[in-house]
Amino acid sequence: MSGGIYLVRDDDSLVEMTEAKYDSEDVLQELLAKYPNLLAGDQIDPERPRRWLLIAREMGLPSEDSAGNRWAVDHPFVDQEGIPTLVEVKRSSDTRLRREVVGQLLEYAANAVVYWPLNRIIEAFEGECDRNAVEPYQGLVALIGEDADAAAFWTAVHTNLQAGRVRLVFVADLIPRELRRIVEFLNEQMDPADVFAIEVKQFAGGKSRALVPRLIGATERKRSAAAAQQKRQWTEETFFENLAIHNSDDVVSTVRKLLNELRAIDGVEIWWGQGTTTASFVPSVKHAGHEFGLFRVLARGGRIETYFGTLRNRGPFESEAMRAELRAKYNAIDGIDIPGDGIDRYPSIPLRALAADDALAEFISIHRWVIEEIRGS
Repeated sequence: MSGGIYLVRDDDSLVEMTEAKYDSEDVLQELLAKYPNLLAGDQIDPERPRRWLLIAREMGLPSEDSAGNRWAVDHPFVDQEGIPTLVEVKRSSDTRLRREVVGQLLEYAANAVVYWPLNRIIEAFEGECDRNAVEPYQGLVALIGEDADAAAFWTAVHTNLQAGRVRLVFVADLIPRELRRIVEFLNEQMDPADVFAIEVKQFAGGKSRALVPRLIGATERKRSAAAAQQKRQWTEETFFENLAIHNSDDVVSTVRKLLNELRAIDGVEIWWGQGTTTASFVPSVKHAGHEFGLFRVLARGGRIETYFGTLRNRGPFESEAMRAELRAKYNAIDGIDIPGDGIDRYPSIPLRALAADDALAEFISIHRWVIEEIRGS
């Protein structure tokens, strides 16, 4: 053991605290689950310190569709921007920390972006909340504020995962030199993913303990790139500018009509997105203290992302029959074809399918029905 820190008590006495080993790997895992700030969010991004939401401990991960879990990720977290963060915890005495753990975490990430559907992540989070007697929405409020839009947040998680915008973090009491070099190299080369190691040393003295996290792998080049890609707040004006870049005039006209029709519905609010390069907006309604996003309009690709995956966990649309009815209503519009398993996911609708006035009117009618069902629940 080496080094030490000194604790000054209220009575002016000085306690020398020396480095101490963890009794077991599980102790470090438990501390990380209980105190997510040990992930050094202020060191990862000093300008916008990362805050953390634990999805679950030991979350299962399959290696192919419709298969059982092959692995278990120690701690999947998400930050306030919905960036999935996969954490693998090892003690320095574990020889796998040198090289094997690198391949292990990379394999987890490669499969998570393909085989972790959003509904599985939400279910794992809600299960973790149940085990800890915490209301899921309050967990989101603690992460992103009193005006938390759960639907928009989980959509951001889904979007980040699909884009490979993830963060891989190795946590140990001591990060060996070999792992430091690998982490620094990977973090320079990988984009948009980030790779870090965090050394969490434990110091003990008398009845007191101190935990000191230190980030490894952050480079100035990567910090500058991240700062350049900070999320922007889209507005109605900038949304339509972005929409016009990626779509024809008739799609732009359709979206203007859609937005006007949505604003005419009592209680509907429009939330403008914060994507780095792609503008979006989400119409939503509030009921019983919860925010219900109806869908998301994306400028790039000219599409509407449906919210079956979120609705399935909320209100009357927890019923599979209700989601199937919503799917049937969508599919009655020419040009829309949502598959049967889409009622648990976020299938897209092409905006061009709403170009005809009668199609747009039917689409609005469907969401008036959705809102009535929500308010009646």
